[in-house]
Amino acid sequence: MRVIGTEGEQIGIMATREALRLAQEKGFDLVEVSPYAKPPVCKIMDYGRYKYELSKKAKDAKKKQRFWHLKEMRFRPKTEDHDYTFKMKHIREFLSQGNKVKVFVGFRGREMAHKEFGQKIMDRLQADLVDVGIVEQKPKMEGRNLTMTMVPKG
Repeated sequence: MRVIGTEGEQIGIMATREALRLAQEKGFDLVEVSPYAKPPVCKIMDYGRYKYELSKKAKDAKKKQRFWHLKEMRFRPKTEDHDYTFKMKHIREFLSQGNKVKVFVGFRGREMAHKEFGQKIMDRLQADLVDVGIVEQKPKMEGRNLTMTMVPKG
């Protein structure tokens, strides 16, 4: 088997017993790195420390992960200005906290004949929230609802 030293230097090709003896003399473990290579590759290292380093890297990667929470906000085609601004402020807050926001405009009965009112609300939201969020999914009809998804900027 090919043996690699503690500093990454090539020690050479030797028998398994010799490699184990060499590792024990140095106070380390002999770890098989590539079993399918010809000849197999083993490395002399402190296996406990190696496992510790791997778990530390995994924890750091998990910390840096970004979790998305999907928040929803519902509008109606005839939503008045005060209600619109109140809901828009909530959406702004959700986006600034790093959450995704799914916006619905629900239509009932004859309102389905005037989908342009819902589209106006969506366009107005995009314009008002351009500084904190970007549109991930453009407005589209899903049954009786017009939906749009926004994500935080940067």
